[in-house]
Amino acid sequence: MLGRLAAQRFREIRQAFCQIPQASRSFSTALNYHLDSPDNNPDLPWEFTDANKEKVKEIISHYPSNYKQSAVIPLLDLAQQQHGGWLPVSAMNAVAKIIEVAPIRVYEVATFYSMFNRTKVGKYHLLVCGTTPCMIRGSREIEDALLEHLGVKRNEVTKDGLFSVGEMECMGSCVNAPMITVADYSDGSEGYTYNYYTSLQSEL
Repeated sequence: MLGRLAAQRFREIRQAFCQIPQASRSFSTALNYHLDSPDNNPDLPWEFTDANKEKVKEIISHYPSNYKQSAVIPLLDLAQQQHGGWLPVSAMNAVAKIIEVAPIRVYEVATFYSMFNRTKVGKYHLLVCGTTPCMIRGSREIEDALLEHLGVKRNEVTKDGLFSVGEMECMGSCVNAPMITVADYSDGSEGYTYNYYTSLQSEL
């Protein structure tokens, strides 16, 4: 009885949320469930490029044939690179089909790890370290300077589609704090790079 009431209330909240204009939903990226949109729904066709299909085979070859599901993270990473830095639900479904698991098993991974972006990011996605050593050394000021310079809020994309700013937890270079990472999705998976910049100052 209580479970049915909770489920009904959740449906009502979700329905009300869907009626809010998209421009007013700036907090939606913090929500951890999927809402269909014109560019992110399971009906959109998605598959790896021919070049990436070869990479898929190579990735899967590293795992025993009865443990293909262990390839989920590198396959999602490859899909994200191909798709300009974010994972639509159709790409996650394609990965689930390749490794022969229920789609929910792939969704669980994609929503757990912050390295996977569930919404669009810029071709250059700037990730500011938010862990304590970097915060003490001024990472919040670094983030504020980036956001002010680009004229966006966190996780928003600039109008030209080039830049977005997010946060990442420890990047493993506390001695050189504060630091950021720049994920370069400008050339798909062929030219993908992940560059670290350390010992920064907020006068950017």
